[in-house]
Amino acid sequence: MEEPRKRARPGRSPAPAGRTARPRQAEVARLAGVSQATVSLVLADKREGPAISEETRQKVLEAARSLGYVPDPAARRLAAARNNLLGVFSFTATFPTDVQHSYYPFLVGVEREAAERGYDLVLFTGSSTGGAGAAGPEALSRVRLADGCLFLGRHAPVQELGRLVTDGFPVVHLGRRDDPEGLHWVGADYVSAAHEVVDHLAALGHRRMVLIREDDEAPASTDREHGFLKGLETAGLHGGPETVFRSADPARDLTPERLRGWLADGVTAFVAEETDTGAAWRALLRAVADAGLDCPRDASLALLGSPPADLADGPEPTGFDIPRTRLGAAAVRMLAALVAGEEATEPLVACAFRPGATSGPPPAVHGH
Repeated sequence: MEEPRKRARPGRSPAPAGRTARPRQAEVARLAGVSQATVSLVLADKREGPAISEETRQKVLEAARSLGYVPDPAARRLAAARNNLLGVFSFTATFPTDVQHSYYPFLVGVEREAAERGYDLVLFTGSSTGGAGAAGPEALSRVRLADGCLFLGRHAPVQELGRLVTDGFPVVHLGRRDDPEGLHWVGADYVSAAHEVVDHLAALGHRRMVLIREDDEAPASTDREHGFLKGLETAGLHGGPETVFRSADPARDLTPERLRGWLADGVTAFVAEETDTGAAWRALLRAVADAGLDCPRDASLALLGSPPADLADGPEPTGFDIPRTRLGAAAVRMLAALVAGEEATEPLVACAFRPGATSGPPPAVHGH
C-alpha cells in the first residue's frame, strides 16, 4: 500500500530539493497575507516609507514566529552594504600573536572593543609575513573585504594608505602619522611622557643627558625626541644637537668607547627610545655592560617606553608605560565611528610614568 504523503505545514511551501527547510520572507508574506516588501520593512523595523498599521505589523511578526523565521545575516549585511567586519593589518615582520610581543596588548584592546560594538575582526597577515601580495600598488586592496581597517606598525606604505583614504575607505592608524593627508590616527602622548622623564632626571641632579634613538622619521620617534628636548629646555639645560644620538644601527655605533667619551664630557644620564625592535635600549645596555659601568651609580638610564619582553627580567627601567590596551580600544572606537559615517575624534592617551630602578643622583652628588 502506498505510504500516505506528509502534509506541508499551512502557509509553508515544501523545501525544494537541495535546499534546507529554512523559511523565507516570501513564505512569511503568504502566511501573513501581505506583500514581501511589507514583510521586509517590518522585520527590518524600518519606520520610514509607507505607513504600516500596528495590526499588520503584528500579523507579520506572528507569522515569522510561527514559521521559525530567522533573518539571514549575510543578506542583511549585503542590504546594508556592510559586513560588520573590521580589519586589522600589521606591518611588523611577524604578526603579533605572542602574549609577550609588544603589540599583543594593542590587540587585546582591539578585540574587546570590537566585541563590545558587535564587530568581528579579520586579521590580514600576508604583507607582514612576506606572503602573496606583500608588495606592489595593490598590496592593501584586500582590506576592502572589511568595513574598515586598523593599521599597526611604524613604517606603512604612504601611497597605498593614501589611496584608501582618497577612496573614502575607513582607515585608522594606531600611532601618530602625519601622512597621508586625511588619515585618522590614535596615539599616546609621547611628548608629555618624555618630558616627564627628563623632569625626573633633572630633579635628581642630572645636568647633561643624551637621547639615543634610531635614525628614521617615524612620528613616534620624533615625538619622543621633541618631548626630550622640551624637557631639557624647561629645566634650563643645554639641548644642542649633541644631546641626540641617531643611528641606523645602534648595536654597531653605540660602543663602550663612545659611552666613556660622553661620561668624560660630563654626561650622567642616557635616555633610549622604545621601538618595535628595542634596538636603542639593547645597544645601550650592551655598551654599559661592556664598559664595566654600574647603573645607576656610574650613570643613570631611562627608557621612553617599556623594555622588550626578553629583557623584562632585568632591573625595571626608569621611563613610562604605554597604555597599549587603551590605545587599541580607542582605535576601534574611531574606526567604528568612521564606518558609521560619524565624526571621529579621540584624544591623545596619557602614558604612566615609571620611576624604575635605573636612575639615581649623578656621580658628583655621590662624591665620586
